[in-house]
Amino acid sequence: MLQVPMISSSFAQEIPDWIKTNAGWWAEGIITDDDFIQGIQFLIKEGILKVPSAQAGSEESAEMPQWFKTNAGWWSQGIVSDSEFISSIQYLMKIGVITVGADYPAAEKESSVDSVLESLEAELDACQEITITYKRLDCEKEVKEKMNYYWYKNNSDVYQIGPITFYYPGLGTEGNDFFMQGDQPILTVRILVENSGSDENVSMMCTGPAVCNYDVWDGTKAFKYSGMDFTNGQIVLKPGTKRVFNMLFGPNIGYGGTKFEYDSSKDYVFRVSEPWGRAEIPLNIK
Repeated sequence: MLQVPMISSSFAQEIPDWIKTNAGWWAEGIITDDDFIQGIQFLIKEGILKVPSAQAGSEESAEMPQWFKTNAGWWSQGIVSDSEFISSIQYLMKIGVITVGADYPAAEKESSVDSVLESLEAELDACQEITITYKRLDCEKEVKEKMNYYWYKNNSDVYQIGPITFYYPGLGTEGNDFFMQGDQPILTVRILVENSGSDENVSMMCTGPAVCNYDVWDGTKAFKYSGMDFTNGQIVLKPGTKRVFNMLFGPNIGYGGTKFEYDSSKDYVFRVSEPWGRAEIPLNIK
C-alpha cells in the first residue's frame, strides 16, 4: 500500500458512505473523473477535506496516477483508512494533479497566510538584527523551536496520555519513515511530547532496550529500539515544557534489544507503558 506525504491527518466528521461508493465505482471505471471530483468538492464544502494553501488550482495538471485509483478502490473496501485517503487527495492537490476549480466556498479554503507563522517569521527576522553572536543564536534557536512546535501541533494526531500530550505527525513526515535496508526493515519515529497536565516534573523512562517504557507492538510481539535520544535514560518534562524525541527500530543491538521484523498482514503501534499512562499510537505501516 503506497504511503504519501501527510498534509493533515484530521477531518471534521465521518465521511458519508456514498462518497466511498463513488470512489469504488471510479476505481472500476463505472463513473467519470468529473463525477469523482464532485465528491471531493463535497468533502471540501463540508470541511472534511482542507485545501492545501499552495494548491495548484492553477493551470497545470498531470495524469491521475494509477496508484491513486487503486487506493480509492481499497478505501471503498475499508483496506485504506479515511485519514490515509484524505491525505492522498491533499497530496495530489498539493502537486497539482487534482484541481477543484475556484468555485468551492471561499470560507472553506485555508488561508494562504498563517498569521501565527507570519508572526514567528517576523521574530526570526528580528533576531538577525542582534549584533552579539551568542545572543543572536540563542534568539534564533528559541524562535525556531516555537516554529517547530507550532508545526507539530497543526500537523499531528494528538494523544493525551496521563499528564503528557503526544503529537505524532505520521509516516512521511521528517523523522518518521519506514524503509528496507537490504533485508532489514527500518522504522524511525519522531514525536513531540508536552507536559500539559501536571504542575510537577514528569519523567519518561527508557534506561536501555530491556528496560524501556516505549516499544513497537505488532499484536503478538514487542520490538525494542535500536537507537534513541533519551538523555541518561530519561526525558524530564517540567510543567508546560515540550521536547521532540526520536527512536529507531531495526537491527538487534543487544542489551535486551529486538531485531525489528515486518509483516504486511499485521498492524503496528508505538506503545507507551508508563506508570502515569498507557496507550498505543497507530503507525499505519503498509
